[in-house]
Amino acid sequence: MKIIKDPVHGDIEVGKAALTLLDSPALQRLRHIRQLGFAHLVYPGANHTRFEHCLGTMHLASVLSRHLGLNNGERDLVTVSALLHDIGHGPFSHVSEAFMLERTGRGHQNVAALLEEGRTAALLAECGLDPGEVASVINGSHRYAGIIHGDLDVDRMDYLLRDAHYTGVPYGIVDAARLVRSTVGTETGIALDQGGINAAESLLIARTLMRPVVYYHHVSRIATSMFHLALIAHAAESGEEAPDLMRLDDAALFTRLLSSPDDTAQMLAKRLYRRHLYKRAVYVGRGQVNAPAVQRGAGLEESRRIAAAIAAEAGVGEEYVLVDIPPFPAEMSMEVRVRDRNALVGLEQVSPLLSTLNETRREQWRLGVYTTPDRREAVERAAYEVLHIKKPTQQNRLPI
Repeated sequence: MKIIKDPVHGDIEVGKAALTLLDSPALQRLRHIRQLGFAHLVYPGANHTRFEHCLGTMHLASVLSRHLGLNNGERDLVTVSALLHDIGHGPFSHVSEAFMLERTGRGHQNVAALLEEGRTAALLAECGLDPGEVASVINGSHRYAGIIHGDLDVDRMDYLLRDAHYTGVPYGIVDAARLVRSTVGTETGIALDQGGINAAESLLIARTLMRPVVYYHHVSRIATSMFHLALIAHAAESGEEAPDLMRLDDAALFTRLLSSPDDTAQMLAKRLYRRHLYKRAVYVGRGQVNAPAVQRGAGLEESRRIAAAIAAEAGVGEEYVLVDIPPFPAEMSMEVRVRDRNALVGLEQVSPLLSTLNETRREQWRLGVYTTPDRREAVERAAYEVLHIKKPTQQNRLPI
């Protein structure tokens, strides 16, 4: 066993199985991938990594496994799965997720192939663990997947606490200890005892408050959109395959973009490096746009098509217009069940907060069109025309 000092959880115990995987190349790569992508451009302290988060998630999974009374083999399965759950991330974490999904057809939770190759597969075998079973815990199809993959899981507990700690934003405070104590095992997985409802509601509130302030902060979204175009332009000009690019870490990929054979990729990478960011020309909520129509443009390729139309209307180069159409937030339906007397019911049936929080998340959604400061007015007029955006009301004009 090894003890690692963590700024969020204190002493973290690393058991024999997890210790076997700790220095694996797949896991050590995460030391060089930022947890929050470009959030450090907003919050200078947000330089923590996926490696730290995986250690914290493993710690909470270990505590929860002991609380649930899992046997040694089950605990090893859960803790190792928690430790490895983010090895599928591309550079800059969720920033590259859209590119990875469109170009490779897989998201960061599709880790089966990574677990079955090379050193990782050999180390899992040394631990007596099946790569396929570990993958099923990570992708959500295993009985114990709810421990690290659900609406109320140790993954979310750790990243909310950790992201709040490193950004200095006070909204991510979660009573992880209470949530762990309130978790019970069922025939199909895990559930929440009724005594943990308030702690669960607190976690959902934290998720809701952190979205606009950290995860969807407009500066982070602008930097992400600039990175997307740089990556698309670089891949097209250099001929490098998407799977190869997604296996790089942050520094390696950013170096490629800074020296890219494509002028647009180079220009955008240099602006990101110097924090010479594009600005908001349009930033509107769902009430000002045809929501179903714009959602069809949520993919990177379609967003670029819309950006090209706006650029043509504004009379500017395509590289100076970015269109950011985030997916609408999923309903927090809480698949985890609540033990109410002798029955299992959905949390939404006993918590009036859920519907309010889901509506709040929908109202937080924003469509953004970004450009350089000197092209702002022309791009704004063109975007209103191309996207048929309704003129803002007094309520829309209120600061967000």
